[in-house]
Amino acid sequence: MAITEQKEPQPHQTATESDTPEQGHGDTLLTVNQVERSFQVGGNTLQVLKGIQMEVKQRQLVMLKGRSGSGKTTLLNCLGGLDTPSKGEIWFNGQLFSKLSDDERTLVRRKKMGFIFQAFALMPLLSAYENVELSLRMAGTPRSEWKDRVPECLELVGLEKRMHHRPFELSGGEQQRVAIAKAIAHKPVLLLADEPTAELDTGMSAQIMAVFQNIIRTENVSICMTTHDPTILEVADHVYEMVDGKFI
Repeated sequence: MAITEQKEPQPHQTATESDTPEQGHGDTLLTVNQVERSFQVGGNTLQVLKGIQMEVKQRQLVMLKGRSGSGKTTLLNCLGGLDTPSKGEIWFNGQLFSKLSDDERTLVRRKKMGFIFQAFALMPLLSAYENVELSLRMAGTPRSEWKDRVPECLELVGLEKRMHHRPFELSGGEQQRVAIAKAIAHKPVLLLADEPTAELDTGMSAQIMAVFQNIIRTENVSICMTTHDPTILEVADHVYEMVDGKFI
């Protein structure tokens, strides 16, 4: 079964102040240049992101580590175009993504990105198969491709025998694997995952990491995820640690 295939853990790299990514180099998929994000709270300015620089290369697993309130979810929202920086640039797949219009960013998200949330975000009355099929419908994937692609995705995450079960009939780890199958169904090049193991125990978290490693290898996708779980950091290709809106 796909989820049992794991690569040998390798020491992760941690970002330093000298890490200065440059857009367009080699196999770089996502580049963040001096990004800041601030919000007006009452009469005051709250600075949430402070001069963020990072990159995600093709077929990498990158983790944003930090406590709640460190700014990592705000950064993830900016990476996915759900929010826009107050200053700085985000380049994605050769485009200056952060300067696109709302409609243009929506189109890029729909075609090129997948999202995974800690609360799974599954439709409760639909089976695992139907949940994945729905994501293909929303992405505009031709109906002729659904029959082959849905079971392929569920098999990739080890749920080929559970595809006709509804979410309440699945464990937390199985529900998260359905969410991953949904996210990869339309063949994105980047997955953004917000605390995907937060609701899972250690064993289930390890299974999800094994699934991530497998889909990076088989689907040629990159993954950028947030976490505060130190037990999963060893499988990352690169770890950025966030404190008070900046990398340390």
